[in-house]
Amino acid sequence: MAIPQSPIQMNTENNRREDMSPGELEGAETNTNGPSGVPVTDTEAQLHLEELRKEHGATWDGPDDPNNPYNWSPLRKNSIGILYSLGGLTTLMSASMIAAALEDIIRDLHISPSTAQIVFSTYFLGLGFGPFIMAASSEMYGRKMVWVYAQLFYVTWNTLSPVGNSTALMIVGRLMSGIGSSAGNTLTAPVMADMYGEEDRGKSLAVASLLPYLGPALGPILGGVITQFLNWRWVFWIMSILNVVLTLLGLVFIRESYTPALLRRKAAKEAAAAVGISRASICDSSTSSRMSVPEVSNSPESFWQRFSTHLLRPIKLFLHRPIIHLLSFALAVNFGVYSFLLSTFATLFLGPHYNQSKSQASLHYITLSVGATAATQIGARVMDIIYARLAKHYSSEEARPEFRVPYMVPGVILAAVGAFWYGWAAEYKVHWAVVDVGAAVFTMGNFVAAQAITAYQLDEFGDYAASAGAACRMPMYTAGFAFPIFAPKLYDALGYGWGNSVIGLLWIVLGWPIPVVMWVWGRKLRAMRFGGTHWMKE
Repeated sequence: MAIPQSPIQMNTENNRREDMSPGELEGAETNTNGPSGVPVTDTEAQLHLEELRKEHGATWDGPDDPNNPYNWSPLRKNSIGILYSLGGLTTLMSASMIAAALEDIIRDLHISPSTAQIVFSTYFLGLGFGPFIMAASSEMYGRKMVWVYAQLFYVTWNTLSPVGNSTALMIVGRLMSGIGSSAGNTLTAPVMADMYGEEDRGKSLAVASLLPYLGPALGPILGGVITQFLNWRWVFWIMSILNVVLTLLGLVFIRESYTPALLRRKAAKEAAAAVGISRASICDSSTSSRMSVPEVSNSPESFWQRFSTHLLRPIKLFLHRPIIHLLSFALAVNFGVYSFLLSTFATLFLGPHYNQSKSQASLHYITLSVGATAATQIGARVMDIIYARLAKHYSSEEARPEFRVPYMVPGVILAAVGAFWYGWAAEYKVHWAVVDVGAAVFTMGNFVAAQAITAYQLDEFGDYAASAGAACRMPMYTAGFAFPIFAPKLYDALGYGWGNSVIGLLWIVLGWPIPVVMWVWGRKLRAMRFGGTHWMKE
């Protein structure tokens, strides 16, 4: 079995392959297919293994090394993916869980509806800034322990948020819990990329998104039921309890999947064995002994130097790679529109239009999950089929991220259609089922577009997917924070029909050109680098 490679590694090996003589190329025996269907020879596999040794101080014990995450069993990959997926579920449930409780929060905290929307939206600011820390830490030390510590950080602040009826504590708690829960969204897709090649990108994202996109439904439903039968504070505390259970499961069943971290650890063990000492004694050895081990130094100066390098990488990616500007803009518009709808969906059914109870109103969020699940579970496999056919049509040598773009087109169209459908059905007080169908169509289109953009990003940035994701998510969650704040005033002024029409028109103007730009100019944008690539290295 060949080792799938990141785009950075594949480019390096392609350059080395160009330097080989014709005789060497002819003598290389093709033994399998690599990512995107590109034939991989024994020589290329060995070059890849040697490249890993040069980068990290160690390499895998051959292409079929069972310790390589690409070679793990489907059961292990799926189990790890589902646990990370549950972390993403926590993230999205926490984002929407207080939607049905906002009226009670307004009453108990004596705040205005606009301030309540700030309480709701501040969580998205945490989701915007948290990925910088999560990406930096995960690229230094690996995915697992960063995820575990982030989960505990979330539990602490989410538990404190409703204590004391303090508006300030609620806002700060939502911000900090957003930072902690950002690990769910930041690390899930990179972890799946650690274990799956490009040809299985859609399938891997389907596993990763299996549970998170139930969050928009489960969060408000749980919040509505708890608010109606208990106290709204238990919305926070029950989420914290669930997250503690998830963290314990993760400690037991999740395995580290980040290849650079795994190989650095392997290099340390090999160096220890070479000098005949244990790993524990390495930490207390002389400076010269420690220098021979390619591990992260424990000195504070070294830590902060390395951490700042990783922490700044998303910012440098944003500044130096124009393709990040396009991807982050696309995600920001997409998520801003989605969070706008999410923040006001329950109040539509609670208000004079439908006069439903909190528990009844919260059940309508199921339609959002129906749309999201259809996009992620069915659409993901469609994306893989489209990618494979385009790779075959354009020849396997040219397989590239732009092959994700055709899958995005129906998404941007459906999102606009759904926004108009949902808004005008609500404006004329049509039966609630018609409103729900419009919301489901909107959500399906929204998530199809987001899924295509995420796959494009993973294909392009490989080992640096977490940093690239952090660079894209800051504008995305900033939009998620800003859009819901003006939602109540917009609907008060224009009603649901023209209010959603404004959002739909905004999406048409800003969203529809995006796939065209990505398909026509994406390759040129990916090739553009301001200031070289030396800043990518540690």
